[in-house]
Amino acid sequence: MNYDKEMNKIIESLDHKPKLLLHSCCAPCSTTVIERLISYFDITILYYNPNIEPISEYELRKGEQKRIVKEYGINFLDCDYDNELFNNMSKGLELVPERGIRCHKCYRLRLDYTAKKAKENNFEFFGTTLTVSPYKLSNVINEIGLELETMYDIKFLVSDFKKNEGYKRSIELSRKYNLYRQNYCGCKFSKVGDINE
Repeated sequence: MNYDKEMNKIIESLDHKPKLLLHSCCAPCSTTVIERLISYFDITILYYNPNIEPISEYELRKGEQKRIVKEYGINFLDCDYDNELFNNMSKGLELVPERGIRCHKCYRLRLDYTAKKAKENNFEFFGTTLTVSPYKLSNVINEIGLELETMYDIKFLVSDFKKNEGYKRSIELSRKYNLYRQNYCGCKFSKVGDINE
């Protein structure tokens, strides 16, 4: 499925500006996504990333996320840091390579939380910035999102934000706003592998 085209169909069908709870993995990835969606959605950024460690890294990234949200004048929903949840989820998967089942479970962990929060707070849509990254599997992310759409009865905004030079644009906007760009996804396993976000 071409998720970028599917997203455009959703946008074209809108007859108002719906509330979107947008999970963000980091400020750099969120820039291009916000830029693309801000005309069509009333966006609130949800910063929920229990995978990130150490906590100093988590706080640094969260600070940058708050800064970019102010630049765009949109809402921000913060969450408690819960790295223990991620570590419990990843037990037995420590040696799985990047992009494997551990990452899929991490996508689900973050998207499930986003869908629940969106439902609880009367958002019409939920989505994620994760598909900006060329290191993330957009098909897996979208499949999880669509499953959760059915589970929680709330619309998932399918996407492949890396398309149409989305990742390149995130780099340009990161330079424009002088954003910190991390050199690993967030968890201790990706740090070992030095996988970029």
